[in-house]
Amino acid sequence: MLQKISGSSFLLLALISLIILFSNLGGIPLLDPDEPVYAQTPKEMLQSADLISPRIYGEFWYDKPPMYYWLVAGAYQLFGVNEFAARFPSALLGLITVLYIYVMGTRFFGERAGFFSALILVTSIEFFYLGKAAVTDITLTLCLTIALLSFIDKKYYLFYIFAGLATVTKGPVGVLFPGAIIVLYIALTQRWTELKSMKLPAGIFIYAAVALPWYVIMYQLHGAAFIDTFIGFHNVTRFTSPEHPEGVLWYYFIPVLLLGFFPWSAVMLQAAWSSLTSSNRGFSKLAFLNIWAWFIFLFFTVSRTKLVSYILPMYPPLAMIVGWYIATLLERRTKRGQTAWAAALLVLGLLLTGVCILGSREMPQLMWGAYAAAVVFGLIAVLGSYWLWKNEIKRVLGLQIAAMAVFSVIFVTMLLPAVEQYFSSQQFAKEFQAKYDGNSPVYVVKFLRPGLAFYADFYGTEIESNWGDAPLLAEVVEKEKKENRKAYFIIQQMQYKKLSAEHQQELQVLVKVADSMVLLKE
Repeated sequence: MLQKISGSSFLLLALISLIILFSNLGGIPLLDPDEPVYAQTPKEMLQSADLISPRIYGEFWYDKPPMYYWLVAGAYQLFGVNEFAARFPSALLGLITVLYIYVMGTRFFGERAGFFSALILVTSIEFFYLGKAAVTDITLTLCLTIALLSFIDKKYYLFYIFAGLATVTKGPVGVLFPGAIIVLYIALTQRWTELKSMKLPAGIFIYAAVALPWYVIMYQLHGAAFIDTFIGFHNVTRFTSPEHPEGVLWYYFIPVLLLGFFPWSAVMLQAAWSSLTSSNRGFSKLAFLNIWAWFIFLFFTVSRTKLVSYILPMYPPLAMIVGWYIATLLERRTKRGQTAWAAALLVLGLLLTGVCILGSREMPQLMWGAYAAAVVFGLIAVLGSYWLWKNEIKRVLGLQIAAMAVFSVIFVTMLLPAVEQYFSSQQFAKEFQAKYDGNSPVYVVKFLRPGLAFYADFYGTEIESNWGDAPLLAEVVEKEKKENRKAYFIIQQMQYKKLSAEHQQELQVLVKVADSMVLLKE
């Protein structure tokens, strides 16, 4: 018998999620380099009155499909061009994702498990961080979540619609991920008759009607340049070749998951194990959730390009698995597995406490925020592990949810504001505008260019292709010397240090904000 959602639980969940996802949403400048890209592109699309072809720096931009750009463009129309509007779609869709997990978790495993699953999702560090960021990951995660849960709920038309929307959000992964996960599930459970009930002919038509129009129009407008850049580089090349060589480590996503899913990472493995080994009526759904979560983890582990945000789509199924497990522990009133949970929570919590304290010593401006975060993580570690040992699971749940809600506010009101000048070009762009003569050429390293474009409405000429690279900068300095003309260089301190002493002497430091510099060659 299907259980109904609780109105009081729904309202409480919505209130907690609103606090976590919307606190100080527009109070922090956009963080380089990704947020300014996703804020500047829809800004230029509106300025050019062209909502089909994404563009940045006055040129067409084939990096991502347009879904998030469209959402931000709509938010700009409502709220103006600002940080709040750029982040609003992520926060809103993050809220919808949490509430949807509650509804579907209740439908699959009961109201308590659904409520726990949603709270676990919204209080995990990576989810609420990306839910407050102007990037595409929350949008993709919502589309994949609705698509895959619709499949397991046998609502196949809804599956095809949201697989199509995922494809308009982030490209081929929108259909490849659901397709691979479903095929793996069917193969491992031997449910081949499922393919007959999926209404494939009608489904392919629905998917194509949602996903393909933008791609067809873009190909008609831009031809091979669109296909070669979007499919060739931004999908195939990024999977087979590292965009960030320093991140090519096979274990890269292990610490990312342990930190990103904290504090629930302390119990995720035993929850996954229990969901696959315990005999229960929801086994097929739990097996599907495990295939979904761990497929995404392994896919990006194999991928040559690795970014922290890539594994976010595994968080909703993982939250449902952990929510089911904790609800099961409460129902069975057993201590089995709680010792391991307590030990892992103590170790991870104390590690994060130590990181906060050390961080405050390295960056004194973080001191009060870091100490506040250390108290939060210390309480989770010590009090949480003690209550687990005493079999007080409800207290542990309340502690972790309240503590992570508090940490989410500390993060955006104390930690980020203390160091925003190191991660945002807002102040730097203002000082550049005050110093620039308005005529001379300006060369900008790739990392700083999106923020400069958003905050100063200035594009400059890009001079860097590799992280920390200085030879290209030196070549441009030499070129300007030969032409004997005035030029500005917007770089980071790491590039400046790699210049020769001769080049450093030839360049006057006009502006220095944190690690960003404006240099002038007279």
